[in-house]
Amino acid sequence: MKLFNRILALPLMMVAFALLAAGPARAVVEIDINRANVEPLPIAITDFLSTDGIGAQIAEVVAADLKRSGLFAPIGKAAFIENITNPDASPRFQDWTVINAQALVTGRVVREADGRLRAEFRLWDTFASQQLSGEQFFTRPENWRRVAHIIADAIYERLTGEKGYFDSRVVFVSESGPKTDRKKQLAIMDQDGANLRMLTNANDIVLTPRFSPSRQEITYMSFEGGQPRVYLLQLETGQRELVGNFPGMTFSPRFSPDGQKVIMSLQQEGNANIYTMDLRSRATTRLTSTTAIDTSPSYSPDGGQIVFESDRGGRQQLYIMGADGSNQRRVSFGDGSYSTPVWSPRGDLIAFTKQSGGKFSIGVMRTDGSGERILTTGYHNEGPTWAPNGRVLMFFRQPAGAGGPQIHSIDLTGYNEQLVPTPTFASDPAWSPLLE
Repeated sequence: MKLFNRILALPLMMVAFALLAAGPARAVVEIDINRANVEPLPIAITDFLSTDGIGAQIAEVVAADLKRSGLFAPIGKAAFIENITNPDASPRFQDWTVINAQALVTGRVVREADGRLRAEFRLWDTFASQQLSGEQFFTRPENWRRVAHIIADAIYERLTGEKGYFDSRVVFVSESGPKTDRKKQLAIMDQDGANLRMLTNANDIVLTPRFSPSRQEITYMSFEGGQPRVYLLQLETGQRELVGNFPGMTFSPRFSPDGQKVIMSLQQEGNANIYTMDLRSRATTRLTSTTAIDTSPSYSPDGGQIVFESDRGGRQQLYIMGADGSNQRRVSFGDGSYSTPVWSPRGDLIAFTKQSGGKFSIGVMRTDGSGERILTTGYHNEGPTWAPNGRVLMFFRQPAGAGGPQIHSIDLTGYNEQLVPTPTFASDPAWSPLLE
């Protein structure tokens, strides 16, 4: 029963569960995102042993992460028969199979002499009566929530074969005050809404924050001084840098996959075109040249192509071009208008906002425009952003009537939609890569 050590340096269209059971008892659950809702996998997550209650807190976050994914159904602790007192020993598997726990998680949390936490877990296949994985992590006590997210990611990956997405953050626009005088400032939180902190003050309007794929850095647009400008913000140090002082309006800045460029839309004389800026040389390159409005560019994961929206055909539609601006072609052909395209981290899908029949929908399509699928529809949905593993989207929804926007998540089945809690109104989320 081995444990793998990790020291934390802190300051698809189908998923299959393989339970690795012996012989005919082996169970496989396949999740096809084109069919109806799938029965989640029953899993028992015991309180991690500790002397001060932090083990129970970690187990609670692990269970919440897995439940929120829609793929797991944590079993209530009142149903547990065995009381785990030694997570190093094999559990009494029959006590877990009888309550239909197809997987079991046990663990402990210990405070080391140097003040660090050592958190460890074991994942068991109850029907095969064997351990599937085990790891331990060392970190500072204040980072216990991150340890919980990493453990949830490890369980998710072991049971689905896919990378998890729980050890990640979301930057968004926090909105407060009356609708006629709404204050907007940048905020950041864990993907589950915890550890919220503000990144800017409420004196200037901020829009479209986006994460760097390679650094703890974001780009965003600010109306500081009454002029729209694009900034870079280092999340750990708070250092801010002006990308450029461009004439006219600047929209939708976003990083290239290597983090070396920012792509954006610049409006001049009533039309808008797409430009890139090399962050080292500050040289700009124009990629589109039309009398229309071209905006919301997003790179493919390999950096070879760009999807963007344009009204060059009379209404907003999605187009794809090479990274040098070549071979511009339309890919959306459904009824309505399409906007805010974002390329999946997997490279296989493009998420978008669609306006049709007086409603706003969040959907996905293949990169050639085929296979369009609407995931959710409402009064005003907008601004999809992908989880690092390309299986879940966040977006914001503005309800009809009073109130303000709130962030929601939905997976690619279209059935597991959830509200992401924030203390203020919230819009324009952007999901980070997995933390390192």
